[in-house]
Amino acid sequence: MPLRVFEETVLPHLDAAFNYARWLTRNDAEAEDVVQDACVRAMRFFSSLRGDDARAWLFTIVRNAWYSRISRRSTAAEPAPLGAQDQLSDDALDPEERLLQQQTVALVRTALEQLPVDFREVIVLREIEGLSYKEIAAVVDVPIGTVMSRLARGRERLMAALEPVRELEALR
Repeated sequence: MPLRVFEETVLPHLDAAFNYARWLTRNDAEAEDVVQDACVRAMRFFSSLRGDDARAWLFTIVRNAWYSRISRRSTAAEPAPLGAQDQLSDDALDPEERLLQQQTVALVRTALEQLPVDFREVIVLREIEGLSYKEIAAVVDVPIGTVMSRLARGRERLMAALEPVRELEALR
């Protein structure tokens, strides 16, 4: 396999793979290590890529690399929260609107990080990475019905965690 083909097929998805790994690990340094392991595995098993969906294939490898890492640990340390550099901003917003947007993003991120990993990963893959139900099912290796169920339950939990925020917003 020429290296060029691997680079053209897999490398465009590295940012998305890192984002997914960061949501799984909840730690930037750990996410970098997971993606590095996944890239080594992806290169080694590039011939196993079927079709043209390299993104979902790489996400599957990232997920497996992460689970391999955590299964090797006897106790898992509590991951650090994501860094402040991940805050979204929009230069078109005035300072007050930007602050409100940053607070909202932080609240949603915190609520999402508190979800169990089964729910968090399907929400991230669907809502942030934009994968289809079929692609998510392939990545997490569960039936599509399970994906839909986890999405529904994960969204319910996320909405329940954000309910106090919505009540405060209604008072404004």
